[in-house]
Amino acid sequence: MDRAMFGVSLRDQIRNEEIRRRTRVTDTAQRVVKLKWEWAGHIARRTDKRGVGMATAQVNAAFTCAVATPCR
Repeated sequence: MDRAMFGVSLRDQIRNEEIRRRTRVTDTAQRVVKLKWEWAGHIARRTDKRGVGMATAQVNAAFTCAVATPCR
């Protein structure tokens, strides 16, 4: 999508990071991870303890899977 917006093909050998920098478009995967952590913090700060353990476990599993090791 970024390449189509910028009018660049793979043969031009321009990295995705460079295209995002030029077009000022944020990386979707990084944005999703950031929003998940913000949401988990919002849930963890609840005072009535609804779903705190489940929410933080889900976000931790998704972050570990996306960053550290391959998912199984």
